[in-house]
Amino acid sequence: MTTSYVLARADDIAPGEAKRFEIDGHKIAIIRIGDDFYALGDTCSHANFSLSEGEVDPDECTIECWKHGSLFDVRTGEALTLPATRPVPTYDVVVEDGDLRVVIS
Repeated sequence: MTTSYVLARADDIAPGEAKRFEIDGHKIAIIRIGDDFYALGDTCSHANFSLSEGEVDPDECTIECWKHGSLFDVRTGEALTLPATRPVPTYDVVVEDGDLRVVIS
C-alpha cells in the first residue's frame, strides 16, 4: 500500500537545508537543493545518527553525516564515502499546491 503524507510547506525548508520528520514510524530527512526536494531515511547506515543534522553540499547533491563524515547522494541514498558502505532508503517527494508530500510504500 502506498500512502502520501503532507510534511510541511515547501517554503518552510530553505535551499541547502535539511529537516527531519517522523511519519508512521519512518524517520525521514527532507533536503532542499535549489527548487528540488529529496527524501532519505534520516539514520546514517553506519551508525545511529541523524543525517538531517549534517551539512548539505548543493553542488555535489550530498549530505554528510555529522558524526563520522560519511557522504550520501541525496538523489539515490548511495553511501559515497567510508565509514558508511550501505545506502539509506529514498522516498518520492511531490510538491502539490505548495505542500511537500512524501510517498511511502
